[in-house]
Amino acid sequence: MIVERAYASRPPEEADVWPWSVPCVAELLAGGLNFTTPVTFLVGENGSGKSTLVEALAEGFGLDSWGSSHDWRYASPRSKSPLGERLRFDAAPGRGRRMLGSWSARQGFFLRAETAMDALKRESFDPESVSHGEGFLAVFREKFQQAGLYVMDEPEAALSFQSCLELIGHMDQLAKNGGQVICATHSPLLTALPGADIIEVGAHGMRRTTWDDLAIVDHWRRYLSDPRSYLRHVLD
Repeated sequence: MIVERAYASRPPEEADVWPWSVPCVAELLAGGLNFTTPVTFLVGENGSGKSTLVEALAEGFGLDSWGSSHDWRYASPRSKSPLGERLRFDAAPGRGRRMLGSWSARQGFFLRAETAMDALKRESFDPESVSHGEGFLAVFREKFQQAGLYVMDEPEAALSFQSCLELIGHMDQLAKNGGQVICATHSPLLTALPGADIIEVGAHGMRRTTWDDLAIVDHWRRYLSDPRSYLRHVLD
């Protein structure tokens, strides 16, 4: 583990504006977000705020907000989000305290679906030599090695079923090697990783849950059992 808790304070005059008005952000402001296991999944519908959270967590740790490793910056740097600017961490004992205590000691990677291929180029990898999904896996194989904080925003976007299983293996190995993963996802495959902490994000804010109780798991079970029960609502 690298971090045990994330917390932030908002400007007092901005209570009703984004991002402070997003329910999960409001809950973070009220009590912080505790990390209890090396792998944490944030799950929720589009617009729930999970990507806002993971981007701010990456920025707070010092990872480039466009995506890439800790020691690299885009030529035209993007300013931090309002939440990322104010985010702070409580370090986990040992390695976490060393990393948060020294900028040069920090290790990690922020993977976001929109900029992953560009990040590959910046990391001296030729993404044109492989498919989009293989490029994602190349990041996992080459960059997700050292103990550090690895933040991901919907990494399953370019991955097949089999590739998602490989990613689960990389996450598990990172956890065993002392790393930490925080991942926003819609994937019932990824969230099935044994021992992972699952936080459902939505209008309620944030709540811890289990894989069996996830709404996305229930929907996929129902859909695969009887697609027509869903499709009749969207098809003429």
